[in-house]
Amino acid sequence: MLGRIFERFAEQTPVCVAVRALMESALDAEALDTLFGQSAQRQYEQDLLFSTCVDLMAGVVCRTHRSVNAAYQASVPAVGVSVQALYDKLAGVELETSAALVRHTTRCLQPLIGQMKGELPPLVPGWRVKILDGNHLTRTQRRLKPLRDVAAGPLPGQTLVVLDPALGLVIDVVCGEDGHAQERSLMEQILTRVEAGDLWVADRNFCTTGILFGIAAREGSFAIRQHASTLSWEREGSRQPAGRCETGELFERDVWLENGESGTLKVRRVTLVLDTPTREGETEVHVMTNLPQSVKAATVMVLYRDRWRIEGLFQDLTTILKCEVNTLGYPKAALFGFCVALAAGNVFAALRAALRAAHGAAKVEEEVSNYYLADEIAGTYRGMMVALPPEKWKPFGTCDVPTFAKWLVQLASQTNLSRFRKSPRGPKKPRQRRTRFTREKHISTAKMLAAEKAKQRHP
Repeated sequence: MLGRIFERFAEQTPVCVAVRALMESALDAEALDTLFGQSAQRQYEQDLLFSTCVDLMAGVVCRTHRSVNAAYQASVPAVGVSVQALYDKLAGVELETSAALVRHTTRCLQPLIGQMKGELPPLVPGWRVKILDGNHLTRTQRRLKPLRDVAAGPLPGQTLVVLDPALGLVIDVVCGEDGHAQERSLMEQILTRVEAGDLWVADRNFCTTGILFGIAAREGSFAIRQHASTLSWEREGSRQPAGRCETGELFERDVWLENGESGTLKVRRVTLVLDTPTREGETEVHVMTNLPQSVKAATVMVLYRDRWRIEGLFQDLTTILKCEVNTLGYPKAALFGFCVALAAGNVFAALRAALRAAHGAAKVEEEVSNYYLADEIAGTYRGMMVALPPEKWKPFGTCDVPTFAKWLVQLASQTNLSRFRKSPRGPKKPRQRRTRFTREKHISTAKMLAAEKAKQRHP
């Protein structure tokens, strides 16, 4: 009977079944508790396991439960502790433990995506591109006693996120509790993880002498937009034309950066002269890179443009998932929730990889909407977990990669992509000025429609 129920769900909603199986693989309870033991320095486990905290928070960030308390109520008495004990546990999750959770999901899902051959084409062949950006968590509610009389919005923290665009996975994250601090204050931890063959792409906020020299010193490469006031040089080559891309003319010149310690770094300054100015009125975009001349200026500029993939990730985490739980006022709890959302986002990335393997990368990337995928999962998940309780999914946590990958691709091939087609909107129209009834608080819509219909009948 259970086999028939499972097959029915697999036939009717294969994406929901695939996501639940991927979550069992990437967030296996035993592996998570082992991870906690390896990464936690001060916090300990007693009656409430780390894996239980992840499971409850995953229900919130995936929008199957409206709040942490709702997730707790749905799991009583299996949780085994009071709701206050749960909140206390979340408030104490250490930052390195939260970051380790994200890296753990990458280690689990990366070989699976490779086995399925679900990667996207590399942005620059021969380099492993890593897109870096920061994210400040939005203000929380003022539930904590020190915040109740504060008028300003309380910020619970910020993160630096590293995205692998070929895999679609967040491969690293650095968390900071000070939501008011400059993003660059967290960069030292990122620099220690730079490896030879990396190609780091970031916006101008990360274009400083220390960051560029730090990446180059570790044999990494970069393509980072120039900041107006954070670099210095006295020697530069002549500006040379470098062709054209779809948004303007390209130029480049060699520049020898100085770090104030008698050190120099030769880089290429690629300039895009825009056909149409940006919304801020800028007419030129400058990107600093130490890539060799074999990587053309147009490729460098396309590479920087594709930095927006990480902005799309943040948008999905906010609108599709619930990455910022504003009821969690304690910084560690809020950052833990954000990291669980990143882990859930990695599961979505593995699902898209399976769809690419089954239907082709171009079709999936151009047509499939993450919003409709998430809507399907949120609408089906709770009912599916009633029919197929958690213990029935345990085999997916220990399934070998080749077998699991083959099954996922087969399941993805059963998915009707037309159910999840994107609905692109047209260009925004200018906002119409409102000139009528400016002194009224309310009007009757029915009367306005009737007046418009009468006007059309008797112009």
